Amino acid sequence: MSENLILELIERYLNGDMTAAERAEFEILRKNDANVDSKVIEHKLFVGLIKQYGERIELEKRLDAIHNEIDVHTLKEELMIHPNWIVSMWRHHHSKISVAASIAIFAILSTLFFTGKLNNHNSNDVELLSQKVDQLNNKTDKLAQKTDNLANQRITDKQKKLTNPGNFRGTGFALSSNGYIATDYHIIRDADSVYVQNAAGESFHAKVIYTEPKYDIAILQINDPAFKDLGNVPYNFKKPLSDLGEDVYTLGYPSGEENYGPGSLTARNGHSGDTTEYQVSIPVNPGNSGGPLLDSKGNVVGIISGRQPEMAGAGFAKKSAYLLKAIQNIPSDSLSKDLTLSTKNTLAGLSRPQQVKKLKNYVFMVKAY
Repeated sequence: MSENLILELIERYLNGDMTAAERAEFEILRKNDANVDSKVIEHKLFVGLIKQYGERIELEKRLDAIHNEIDVHTLKEELMIHPNWIVSMWRHHHSKISVAASIAIFAILSTLFFTGKLNNHNSNDVELLSQKVDQLNNKTDKLAQKTDNLANQRITDKQKKLTNPGNFRGTGFALSSNGYIATDYHIIRDADSVYVQNAAGESFHAKVIYTEPKYDIAILQINDPAFKDLGNVPYNFKKPLSDLGEDVYTLGYPSGEENYGPGSLTARNGHSGDTTEYQVSIPVNPGNSGGPLLDSKGNVVGIISGRQPEMAGAGFAKKSAYLLKAIQNIPSDSLSKDLTLSTKNTLAGLSRPQQVKKLKNYVFMVKAY
């Protein structure tokens, strides 16, 4: 029987084009002729690899189409903020991506087949190679499952960050209309990610651009594409020392909503004579840290830093002069936008409820993870 006739019979056999009688006769031929049986196995494997190669070409076309739709300038930020995009891509394409793992094997087999060397292998060798391909596919499937599980866990973690109070919660307030925020360093220390939430309950991703641990000060920048300009900041920053007995107040997030805390300046130095802080009679609770301390005219005179357990009813605030110094010390290459402080106070002359109503749009809950 000629080689061409054998190949024709094999193709008809594998394609299901034989009659029942022809198929039974060919099965007997395979059983009695090891050479024919080996060629059937070789041909079946080769056709399968050709099919996989076609799928790989189709995959490349689809990946090129996906690539053309991606804005490479925002890809990094998109993956950070919306990791479900990469998960969706993996779920839709990982079965085809696994084809790429077989390309090396395909190249080797193609070379062997067309040089005639594959014909020298017996059926056991070909069967062993087929098993290796199956093992590779099984490993790829397991890797895909692990990747899916990991991605799902990361999405769940992100959802938790947007709905729970975080590992540590505090307060921050706007330095400018374009997303720069001041808070306490101890709130964001060792955090992997930081979010801020406004009075309307909207959460935005933020990054830490500068810290001064010595004075417990941190500067954040909102880098979330959903964030919109706040408009003119209604307060300015007072550098001269405030007077003993002066009325002061704060707005912060010791609970799930904004909380107003009135009081007075009870000492011009903080705990144990700390000259960088004021002592105030405002009750300071966990979550108040990082909030603004304002005088009766609406000038920011400090930033709430916490309280000492042994001093009931007393809180402490870092003096605004140290916050202003920290802002001046920010390296210019850390600022992607201009940081211009407000020099106009539009809170002056308003009643306290009016001041608080206007102020709350510029005070944020800070969530550190």
